Amino acid sequence: MFARDIGIDLGTANVLIHVKGKGIVLNEPSVVALDKNSGKVLAVGEEARRMVGRTPGNIVAIRPLKDGVIADFEVTEAMLKHFINKLNVKGLLSKPRMLICCPTNITSVEQKAIREAAEKSGGKNVYLEEEPKVAAIGAGMDIFQPYGNMVVDIGGGTTDVAVLSMGDIVTASSIKMAGDKFDLEILNYIKREYKLLIGERTAEDIKVNVATVFPGGRNEEISIRGRDMVTGLPRTITVNSKEVHDALRESVAVIVQAAKSVLERTPPELSADIIDRGVILTGGGALLNGLDQLLAEELKVPVLVAEAPMDCVAIGTGIMLDNMDRLPRKKLV
Repeated sequence: MFARDIGIDLGTANVLIHVKGKGIVLNEPSVVALDKNSGKVLAVGEEARRMVGRTPGNIVAIRPLKDGVIADFEVTEAMLKHFINKLNVKGLLSKPRMLICCPTNITSVEQKAIREAAEKSGGKNVYLEEEPKVAAIGAGMDIFQPYGNMVVDIGGGTTDVAVLSMGDIVTASSIKMAGDKFDLEILNYIKREYKLLIGERTAEDIKVNVATVFPGGRNEEISIRGRDMVTGLPRTITVNSKEVHDALRESVAVIVQAAKSVLERTPPELSADIIDRGVILTGGGALLNGLDQLLAEELKVPVLVAEAPMDCVAIGTGIMLDNMDRLPRKKLV
């Protein structure tokens, strides 16, 4: 009868939806397949992701979010509509309240675009909340006490680094260096070193299965196939962990630098708390082998990976929806 409140982690790589009282009910890639000629949506989510790089000319698989913000408004709206209709959360008499997460440094225009897309896809009151704050709550940190908590949320399009205290962000930084850029670095490395063209999905397989960012973190190999740039024919090569480590070194250094700059701007009392409590890694990028060890070595503080890093933001939205009445209102006018 009545609509349920829903929390949305609107990610560059994946959309996760938390429905109040049910938990995380949807986790699908942020991909939409369109027919170029008619503009008709053919597939959304996992079904569309399988089409990436494998479609005929008239079908395109689009990722409507880029670097944590909406790049294609209409396609984002269609994607959200599809997911919300699939969940059947609308009531007969009411529309659901929505809590959506966004990076810390997005502009008011980008915030407005997210809010409008959510309203058009069936939301009543739309609230926006900063991603690292929600991720910290989802990771089990008590950010409402007067202690310093530091979270590094590495998603698909952005990495958000924040120090939180008393339920709000004290210092933060958001950079456009995250999972998608790692894939691109691997793809370019294979192209440069082996003169072999591979797709995004193959690059992601390499990242998941053999990549490490800490020297000696893992030593594995993977066979990959692609198109030879010289002959134009298919070819198979073997890539090992050390090569991927070299390919990702510069990208990961950017994330380390962002974490350092946030710590440098943090009040000394809160910095002291972080030495005791450590840094929590959330987001899909937290699963990158050796990243926690590298950050611990560079920042000189303990670094822990959250229990379910991919789900932290969605879990956090659920906790915030349950305590909506006690939270400071951030509804955009």
